Amino acid sequence: MQAAPVRATAIPSLTTALRAVESLLMSGGQRTARRNAWTSVQEDRRRAKDRVEAERVLGQGLIARP
Repeated sequence: MQAAPVRATAIPSLTTALRAVESLLMSGGQRTARRNAWTSVQEDRRRAKDRVEAERVLGQGLIARP
C-alpha cells in the first residue's frame, strides 16, 4: 500500500504578509509618485529646450552686431 502524496503549502511569513498589505495600501501613492516624476521630467526637458533656444537667439544677436 502506497502512502498518499504529501502536499506542503508554505505558510507566508509575517514579512511576506506585511509586504503584501503594504503593496495594496501604497499602490495609489506609487502611481501618483510616478506621475509626478514623469511630469517633472517633461518640465525639465521643456526648460532645457527653452534654454537652448534662448542661447541660440542671444548668440545670433551678438554675431549680428558689428
